Amino acid sequence: MLNASPPRRTFPLILGLVALLLCSLALVSCRSVDWFFLKRGLRSKFRDENWISTQQLANWLAEKKRPQPALLDVRTPAEWRVSHLPDARQVNPNASAATAAGSLAKDAPIVTYCSVGYRSGEMARRLRTAGYVHVQNLEGSIFEWANEHRPLVHDGKRTTQVHPYDAVWGHLLDPAVRAPLPPND
Repeated sequence: MLNASPPRRTFPLILGLVALLLCSLALVSCRSVDWFFLKRGLRSKFRDENWISTQQLANWLAEKKRPQPALLDVRTPAEWRVSHLPDARQVNPNASAATAAGSLAKDAPIVTYCSVGYRSGEMARRLRTAGYVHVQNLEGSIFEWANEHRPLVHDGKRTTQVHPYDAVWGHLLDPAVRAPLPPND
């Protein structure tokens, strides 16, 4: 009689091959797995904040008849100097809501971003708590924006690279858009 199941001694071999395949896939897609868990964690931490995807923001910025959002770059001056979104304004990550918003009306559309979304999530929370009603945090922030090859500027000119924040967080950037980490950072 034919036995349809594999012999017992081949089961560990098959299991080992499946594990090897899964590990190989994990190494290849490590960045996407890291992004998945990072975004999930940020949305959990900032669950009361509104989020906007990079695609939604790109579409909004392309609609010139629609009131444009104030783009608040919540990164350090060193990060800002490497690149930022066009028409963005650099805001100290520890600034108060009033300082960050400046002369913006409480009902002005505001989009905050940083490297991955944590510092900008904190700023979005401060702005919302201070009464700003149309605040959104850019999901994936400038790292995802750059990985998708969306417009960035440096000294008013187009650029493709982004400050990696540090060696650990920088792995979330595609190597083609990751600027070298300046020696004084």
